[in-house]
Amino acid sequence: MHRADESARSPVGAVGRVTVPIPPGGPGEVLVAVRGGSEAYTAWSATSIDRDARVVVVDAVSARGVIVERLPS
Repeated sequence: MHRADESARSPVGAVGRVTVPIPPGGPGEVLVAVRGGSEAYTAWSATSIDRDARVVVVDAVSARGVIVERLPS
């Protein structure tokens, strides 16, 4: 696979919505708009984030795990 192909698959930078609340340092779940659809990822954050909050993916820790930050209101 080419490096360009890898970046096209990465959720980093994508905006999503929290579907399972994220406690500080613990996993929750986000639905992220990627590749023309939406995919669910296990998500971690340094701060707690409530359900339905909009987030941005700042890092991918595995194929199905991401680190997110809350989008400013």
